[in-house]
Amino acid sequence: MKFSVRQILFVSIFVILAIGIAVFNRNSTDNVQHSKAIYYCPMHPTYTSNKPGDCPICNMKLVKKENSSAMSSQEKVAQQLKDICIMHNCGKAHDGKPCPMLVVGKEGESVDCPVCGKHIIEGGKVKKILYWTDPMIPGYKSDRPGKSPMGMDLVPVYEEETSSSSLSQAPEGYAQVLLSPQKQQLIGVKTTSVERRKLTKAIRTVGTIAHDPELYQAQAEYIQAIQAYERSKESNILEIVDQSKRLLESTKIRLKHMGLSDDLIDDMAAWKEPEHGLLFAHPGEPVWMYAQIYEYELPLVHVGQKLRVDVPSLPDEMFEGTLRAIDPMVVAATRTTRIRAQVEDLKGLLKPDMYVNVTIDIDLGETLAIPQEAVFNTGTKQIVFISKGEGLFEPRDVKIGVKAEGFFELKGGVSEGEEVVTSGNFLIDSESRLKAALEGMTGGGGHQHGQ
Repeated sequence: MKFSVRQILFVSIFVILAIGIAVFNRNSTDNVQHSKAIYYCPMHPTYTSNKPGDCPICNMKLVKKENSSAMSSQEKVAQQLKDICIMHNCGKAHDGKPCPMLVVGKEGESVDCPVCGKHIIEGGKVKKILYWTDPMIPGYKSDRPGKSPMGMDLVPVYEEETSSSSLSQAPEGYAQVLLSPQKQQLIGVKTTSVERRKLTKAIRTVGTIAHDPELYQAQAEYIQAIQAYERSKESNILEIVDQSKRLLESTKIRLKHMGLSDDLIDDMAAWKEPEHGLLFAHPGEPVWMYAQIYEYELPLVHVGQKLRVDVPSLPDEMFEGTLRAIDPMVVAATRTTRIRAQVEDLKGLLKPDMYVNVTIDIDLGETLAIPQEAVFNTGTKQIVFISKGEGLFEPRDVKIGVKAEGFFELKGGVSEGEEVVTSGNFLIDSESRLKAALEGMTGGGGHQHGQ
């Protein structure tokens, strides 16, 4: 078969055009793919880049994202994954602030958290990164990831969530902290439940067996004044009666100034003579004992309370007494007040000016109690840390009362059944204060985690 020159020319042109179109299409495809090449982190698919490199969050190599038509089923699943925090959904547990400690999973999927177990992903909303910072350099900000001047990896600070009204307000200068189980074990964190306890406080002090000629004389004058007043009533001279009454009132005021109660003074009105035990001991008769208690203990003691007395030189003997008077004044130098008690001494073993140990047991009843090691006294307030579960610790203001048997009487701030930190709270306190300071200096962005 012979071809004409015209046919040969036509075929040659067609072949050349076909080859040209194929080359053009291939170049166009390569150019489009090259211009639209996107790299992402397999662990954090929300982070993308237009060039290869490392993920700033986990330092994994970025992977080129293929065209959706050529994607494998595994890659299609990866596109559905969302960043979530492995530390207990920080968006809820941390004042609405997410954190850089992220893994990926599909929304609604149960993810194995290496810290605390399984948690359901909720939402997976990607939040805007405001800036990058180094938690160890207050106020340091960067507009891109990388290393800080101290060589630390920069941490992203995310946009605040709007719904944080349900979260409790931490005391001024404190912030909630999140600690992993590893760190809790390292610093020795221990907690205990707040519960009701029957508390008894023991006030312990030292005293002396009284040798008090002044009180003896005051008693004698009062008894004589009563007798004189009774005799004056038999007289018809009103001036004598009035004078005797004024003398009686004067001696009574002197006894009250010395701390004797009205009941004790009224009992004394029937006496024939003052107590000789104020001068020297009489076997079988009670003796007076004087002791000092601190000003802050005054609300706990009252006339009529029982007390115990022991003497170092008589280790096998224990004496019981009754508190009969509390002096109306506080000694400015020592901030103490004198109490007077009558102590039974059937054997006549207690001698004037003998030193004794005194114990007064105060029954506080059944009340909410918190261990004393759980309470930080800042000088202006008392702070405890509440374990909210899943490694979250919340600072709380509390009101405390009397300290007894290693516990404080709890007046408010913590509810029955809540868990308070009793060990390791010194380091939690330091981290809470540091976090609050960093948040204040960085405008609330110092979101940190205990590793």
